[in-house]
Amino acid sequence: MMTIVTKMSSTQPGVVQSVDPMNQLDESLLSLEKLDRSSPEMWPEQIPGVSEFVSLHTSSPKSSPQPWTKILDSDDINLLHQFGSLTVSSLIAEIKRLHDVAYQLGLEEAKEMTRGKYLNILTRRRR
Repeated sequence: MMTIVTKMSSTQPGVVQSVDPMNQLDESLLSLEKLDRSSPEMWPEQIPGVSEFVSLHTSSPKSSPQPWTKILDSDDINLLHQFGSLTVSSLIAEIKRLHDVAYQLGLEEAKEMTRGKYLNILTRRRR
């Protein structure tokens, strides 16, 4: 970091004082403005009436089950419980294993897509 040495005439005569230019820059960028965020006039809604519409059409989570629980069968729920009972290190190992499986599937898919391209089975037939 670079320091600038200046001689200040208003302080003690003959005393050399060092000034940090980055500190001066930080002080020059400091804003002391206070924003009052409580005023609706200062922060209006972007689209008037949206807040009321959302509050009328949202249901409480206790009245209806979560959407993701409707499509899960008992095997899926058991798998979630198994993942929930894993330790952190074993959960990380399982995630890495699933990542490796997904990567291998991606490689196989890319190979099959290339094969289909060379065999011209992916082009549309013209009638």
